[in-house]
Amino acid sequence: MAILQSMRALVERNERLHGDDCHLIYGEQRRTFRQFAERARRLASGLYQLGVRHQDRVAILAMNCPEYLDVYGAGEVSGYIIAPVNFRLAPAEILYVLASAAPTVLVFEQQYSAVIEQLRGQLPGVQTFVCIGDSPPAWAQPFETVLAAGSPEGPPLSPQLGDIVSLMYTSGTTGRPKGVMLTHEGMLALCESWAFELGADVGDKILLSMPFFHIGARSQGGAVTLRGGTIVMHRNFDPVAILQTVQRERVTQIHLAPTMVQAVLGVPDQESYDLSSLQTLNYAAAPMPITLLTRAMQRFGPIMINGYGQTEGAGTVLRKRYHRPQGSAKDLKRLTSIGQPTLDARVRIVDELDNELPATVVGEICLRSAQNMLGYWNDSAATLRTLRGGWLHTGDMGYMDEDGFVYLVDRKKDMIISGGENIYSREVEEALLAHPALADVAVIGIPDAYWGEAVKGVVVVKAGMQVTAAELIAHCRQLIASYKCPKSVEFVDALPRLPSGKLNKVVLRETYAGGGSG
Repeated sequence: MAILQSMRALVERNERLHGDDCHLIYGEQRRTFRQFAERARRLASGLYQLGVRHQDRVAILAMNCPEYLDVYGAGEVSGYIIAPVNFRLAPAEILYVLASAAPTVLVFEQQYSAVIEQLRGQLPGVQTFVCIGDSPPAWAQPFETVLAAGSPEGPPLSPQLGDIVSLMYTSGTTGRPKGVMLTHEGMLALCESWAFELGADVGDKILLSMPFFHIGARSQGGAVTLRGGTIVMHRNFDPVAILQTVQRERVTQIHLAPTMVQAVLGVPDQESYDLSSLQTLNYAAAPMPITLLTRAMQRFGPIMINGYGQTEGAGTVLRKRYHRPQGSAKDLKRLTSIGQPTLDARVRIVDELDNELPATVVGEICLRSAQNMLGYWNDSAATLRTLRGGWLHTGDMGYMDEDGFVYLVDRKKDMIISGGENIYSREVEEALLAHPALADVAVIGIPDAYWGEAVKGVVVVKAGMQVTAAELIAHCRQLIASYKCPKSVEFVDALPRLPSGKLNKVVLRETYAGGGSG
């Protein structure tokens, strides 16, 4: 249960206790907690004057920028629901999200003016368009004008603990994106849990280059903010800029997906940068191959943690103590896990009838925590299905060992059924990644007239190295059962990924749906 009574209480607490401390660093810009609180109230008041009321939606389409936090802040102090939109989506996908969220106001960055102009006629519910930038179109109000028109006291509204604070749309790996309803209580619980796991404190600086429409940046930034620390925001991910900023700002916390860690380690002169200020590197987004993890720990030190969760809820952390790539067989096994339940979470592994399974038996991972979503926006059927019995059914397949370590084996929809055998794609991916010539790997099932589905590997070869499909298949046969091995291998320059860093297997399955090359 959250100690604070709303996200507004957190904003006001930080203003009172840390008012002159730095809340945000963005390039040359510096903003204090007091400035953040004042801008949040003014913007909330300005939006109120535009007709936004309690639990109305305010959407934002933007890359990372200081105004993003202003919009989130306006929702936190007022009771508006903030609906961030993935800027990487195609116009038709953006339209789908906006039509679903039905915002009263749409805030967008100037660079997306042409897209919004194209969609405006199909968004009758949007009363006002607000543009971030120096040259807004005639049909949009300037962001700073709306903010300046607001009262410093904020609007005559006050959020409650059970109010929705964010409507965050899933990445759509299993179909249309769903709007995840996160309450003030759930967001506070998420921030408190991560503050505990990160060991966050006053004076910490967390570097975030993940997009702020994603729960990763939102939760990690919120955790450090909750403790009075500073968010160091990058507009986008650039490995050289990451190294420069850690050194210049003496960053203590950083959140990087495994692919980002690999990119940072690949910078030619990365060893010349002083990264000694770093205390925690959270690679929560996907498991990290042991070879990469070993390199990362050699460079960054014993500061790695890995958290598992979804937009819908969080649940486990593999803590620093258990990152022992040079340890025993048990230590190495644990490195392939997603850790143990967080302090406020419970984990169950269940079968298709929701019966709890014994240790080491694979089933669906279910989570119970104050962090869990309220449900899916305007989708009661999916809500009931996903939250049945009071447990968040993640759609991820895994097992728990006798010590409470949880092992992720696959997504339900990524499991391959070939000749009646269940094949977990991640197990095949790990076998392929053990080959020294491969930099990146994805495994999918493709239609097969005889087997039903056949295992297909899609791989990226390291620069300067060569390997054949036959060699890779033979390599896998040494590590896993022959029926699990790829029947075919496709070589590509890069794999499609979601903003979180996770593989986009929807795209891969569509590409190879015919059973052959893309």
